[in-house]
Amino acid sequence: MSELKKRLENNEFVITAEVCPPKGPNTDDFLEKALLLKDHVHAFNVTDNQRSVMRFSALVASYLLSKAGLDPIFQISCRDRNSLALESDLLGAYRLGIRNLLPLTGDPIRAGDHQLAKGVFEFESVKLLQMIRKLNNGFDFFDNPIEGKTEFYSGAVVNPTASNLTPILKRMEKKIEAGAQFFQTQAVFDLKAFESFMKEAEKFNTKIIAGVLLLRSHKNVNYINNHVPGIHIPAFVKEELKKSSDPLQTGIQMAGRQIKDFQGLCHGAHVMAIKHEDKIIDILNHYRSL
Repeated sequence: MSELKKRLENNEFVITAEVCPPKGPNTDDFLEKALLLKDHVHAFNVTDNQRSVMRFSALVASYLLSKAGLDPIFQISCRDRNSLALESDLLGAYRLGIRNLLPLTGDPIRAGDHQLAKGVFEFESVKLLQMIRKLNNGFDFFDNPIEGKTEFYSGAVVNPTASNLTPILKRMEKKIEAGAQFFQTQAVFDLKAFESFMKEAEKFNTKIIAGVLLLRSHKNVNYINNHVPGIHIPAFVKEELKKSSDPLQTGIQMAGRQIKDFQGLCHGAHVMAIKHEDKIIDILNHYRSL
């Protein structure tokens, strides 16, 4: 059983963090950043060519974390693999000791740095969850028996502050029916909207880990609002950063307050501090001081 699964099933408030593999073969800095967080974070999401930007293999990066004594969450995308490749990578991941998965449909190719690449998208996240459940039962997706069974702990993503929750909740239910055992959300900035979502999601009796994104400046807010789908940062957040004499420190304090707000409301916090992973320690220290 993975450490993440054990903690969530014991109703602990978990902290997960996102780490991005390098755009190149040297993984020293990647490992150094993750190991810096070892005593502060329970599990590490390893992104899979996030935003369609080519990077080092998420599967191999997850294995490197596991080998270093950390608990990785292998993000696996349908964009770059057909069903054969998905199943092969999943079996390989299991053999390498990886137990936590976050199946994703994947960002569109146009978002990234390989504009002439062709997206596969034979599957999307629900079908991938179904595939993983079948592997856990000893079959491939087309019901051919495999030698042995996997024991993956599969999650899924959800946008809890969308303006219309009805389709979000329906999609969430489909993912649970397909085998999702926990959810990590997109970054949350509207606490009231998140509280409304949690009230609706109670009926699913599943584990929900709320997204926390480190904001570095009001310009950073502008970029996210204009270029990152599914996230809208309210004007009052931008204004607080704009007025600050030290916007990064203000962003750290905001993130710490968010985690405190989530405690008792959901089952954990997923901290994203892109290119500033060392600041996650400061965020968590601020949260613990509140």
